[in-house]
Amino acid sequence: MLQFDEYKVKLNNLLPDLEKLALALDLEGAERELDMLQAESAADGFWDNLSKAQKVQQRMKNLQDKVDRQRKRRSQWEDLMALCDMGNEFEDESLVPELEEGFQQLESDMEAARLQTLLSGEYDSFNVILTIHPGAGGTEAQDWAQMLYRMYTRWTERHGFTYQIMDYQEGDEAGIKSATIMVEGENAYGYLRGEHGVHRLVRVSPFDANARRQTSFASVEVMPDLPEDVEVEIRPEDIEMQVYRASGAGGQHINKTSSAVRLIHKPTGIVVASQQERSQFQNKDNCMKMLRAKLVELQMQEKAEKISDLKGVQLKIEWGSQIRNYVFMPYQLVKDLRTNYETSGINGVMDGDLDSFINAYLTAEATGTLIQK
Repeated sequence: MLQFDEYKVKLNNLLPDLEKLALALDLEGAERELDMLQAESAADGFWDNLSKAQKVQQRMKNLQDKVDRQRKRRSQWEDLMALCDMGNEFEDESLVPELEEGFQQLESDMEAARLQTLLSGEYDSFNVILTIHPGAGGTEAQDWAQMLYRMYTRWTERHGFTYQIMDYQEGDEAGIKSATIMVEGENAYGYLRGEHGVHRLVRVSPFDANARRQTSFASVEVMPDLPEDVEVEIRPEDIEMQVYRASGAGGQHINKTSSAVRLIHKPTGIVVASQQERSQFQNKDNCMKMLRAKLVELQMQEKAEKISDLKGVQLKIEWGSQIRNYVFMPYQLVKDLRTNYETSGINGVMDGDLDSFINAYLTAEATGTLIQK
């Protein structure tokens, strides 16, 4: 039957891409590393260092998942070819919907895997620390910052990742003054690093009694969560530590004790804060994680050899510096100014549907077609 013959042609055309994908994912290398780690995990004393053992176990899981997913894609391809042969043999048109759905799913899975092959940066496989700050504009800008916070947490949930709130400061009337979350998942930093920058909103403000159109800005900082074995030069004398009473949700305990911590890195002027944990020591640990991540991010941006050489990157949260526009009125459009990718599906984007923007950014980066902002 014609439909089954057409899909056999499509599947045969897809096979070279499937084989190239296996090479790009370096499955042979993944299997070699997996064998090595399995031998390491079976050795005596492996669990003596619990933290290291857990990291090895997580790496083994990630590698096994990579291998299993490619095997599943190859199996899907073979099943679809068999379905075509069956449909032709029995002239059974009822198999066509199953064939169409299976082919679309295979294409989608291959595109997601292709995206993973673009994540080859030094820190792409790490978890990510994401911080959101509103620009000038009071309640309107703070509300926009909270909308972005929801967008990223929804993206996290859509991908089966988890997030931990490291700092969250509510706005005076609505929204947030700032928020920092740790997103945990395979390649979390690689996927989200392109979100770093200023995001601009245009809408009719719900806080304006005259229903006028307003423009608001918020900045998103994206930093890798660095393992302890990554060396970062932070001298104790370069850090000023401040403690204060936490504000916002958390109950009586969090408001009665000075458990919140703010660290100031004197050479660069970087300020980090954490108030979500009940313990001052835990909040300090969170701050040190954020500080290490920010210093490495600056080091990458400045290409400095030493942390002491860094001066900091000050990005103004205002017109002309944005990487993406979100327009609610007079029309609906989200447009990334570095890739020119755009969509009118603004509600989906605000609900965490960011994959098309992430894909466009990583592809443009890999092909050298990014428009510099």
